[in-house]
Amino acid sequence: MAEDEDDDLETVVAGAVTMLTLTIAFGLMFAGVPYFWVAFPVGFGGLLPMAVGAARLYRRRQETDSRPASEDDDALATLRERYAQGDLTDAEFERQVERLLETEDSATARQEVDRERERVDREQETE
Repeated sequence: MAEDEDDDLETVVAGAVTMLTLTIAFGLMFAGVPYFWVAFPVGFGGLLPMAVGAARLYRRRQETDSRPASEDDDALATLRERYAQGDLTDAEFERQVERLLETEDSATARQEVDRERERVDREQETE
């Protein structure tokens, strides 16, 4: 349903630019301007692609703004849970949070958390 609404936005933008281009071009033609034809390539070749591209950019930004950051929050929630259970010391927790904030994406962060969990588990087994 959201995709249909996005397509509707692009359709409305394209229709508005088309009507504007035709109105200006034919208005210039009826006014006797000899270079009225320039409105067609400017409108359809320049303005129309830019307007549709702007509508798509708007759609993409809306999608990224509305997308929940569950993966990033999940890694931090795992760290908090392990800290609350006593699996991590204060220093380990702080180091992991800093590492999590330094990572570029949630997949890398998840790998770091898993590696640290395995390291802590190995240390606890040797004790």
